[in-house]
Amino acid sequence: MSAPPTPLPLVLAGARGHGRWHLANIRRLQDQGVVRLAGICELTPLGPGELGTFAGEPPAQSADFGALLDSTGARAAVVCTPIQTHTELALTAAARGVHLLLEKPPAATYADYTRMTDAVREAGVACQIGFQSFGSHAVPAIRQLVRAGAIGTVQGYGAAGAWVRDDAYYRRAPWAGRRRIGGTDVVDGVLTNPLAHAVATALELADSGTADDVAGIDTQLFRANDIEADDTSCLRVTTAGGAPVTAAVTLCAERAGEPYVIVHGDRGRITFWYKQDRVLVQRAGRGPEEAVHGRTDLLENLAAHLAHGTPLLVPPHRTGAFMRVVEAVRTAPEPAALPAGAWYTEPATATTGARRVVRGIDALVAAGADTLSLFSELGAPWAHPSEVSTP
Repeated sequence: MSAPPTPLPLVLAGARGHGRWHLANIRRLQDQGVVRLAGICELTPLGPGELGTFAGEPPAQSADFGALLDSTGARAAVVCTPIQTHTELALTAAARGVHLLLEKPPAATYADYTRMTDAVREAGVACQIGFQSFGSHAVPAIRQLVRAGAIGTVQGYGAAGAWVRDDAYYRRAPWAGRRRIGGTDVVDGVLTNPLAHAVATALELADSGTADDVAGIDTQLFRANDIEADDTSCLRVTTAGGAPVTAAVTLCAERAGEPYVIVHGDRGRITFWYKQDRVLVQRAGRGPEEAVHGRTDLLENLAAHLAHGTPLLVPPHRTGAFMRVVEAVRTAPEPAALPAGAWYTEPATATTGARRVVRGIDALVAAGADTLSLFSELGAPWAHPSEVSTP
């Protein structure tokens, strides 16, 4: 009988904020014998309360990522740090032969993304980008439906996301809602970070995930909040394959809703609520069909790749098209401030802070995905065609 595989020793860089999710996921996989948390990299060490169930077996902690990788002998690292730090941390890991799960977006600029992909390739390390929705078993199921002609000829892919974020969201970190800090690009806008999955998932379903799959990008970037970055935006990616990919998203929704992607065919449509792994197929001559699919965890997939050669679900080249979007947003004109009459302030409640709401945005976002249209094409009075940039 062969010995059980040795758990993959890893370091978590960034254990607060969204990093808490990764910490809990590592706990789950450690209990299954898949991984072992060897260290945590944070500027300020986690206390016993933050370590939770790891407090009884505390991992090494250090603010020096490279030194922590060296001292722990980690074979992999999960990087969940501010966007502008991703590239340098990835380079630090690659230089030591350490494999990566790198949170999205993989970099703040296309040049940094290229530096990162070159470094991991030359070092021969595995790198998984943290688009969790790519692990949904709904993705190959939808592709198979499309290949089988279930909805006829595909006309396009429309993503929609209407989320709610209060004032505290933009005060949670110095980089929140910023396009740049000093001379460093951050690009923390709605399209590139909080609702990045909507854009990336639509591109993945369109089988247009690589940089070469992008023929052009139109963006319309707006903000209701007093921030640098965009909080209410839309885009259209013209793909090399011809089918357009659009996204309409906001953090200033009237009511929070589940984000989704619609695959439009000339004989039906498929709607994918990617956070729920839920799929609805509507086609001519048949009743609606709904299914909920399973999901493969990206860290578990990385461990399986290293142990058994299982293909990675989100290798860096599959996010090249998304990084073209990040670059288009980064180099676009500054997001236009919405006129005062376009939004109002929702007062704070016992559980949430005050927040800005764009009037009619929920219907506008849904219409964008339904018709593959930009805000200006839908007649939004504050959206003008002159605010569209095409890199």
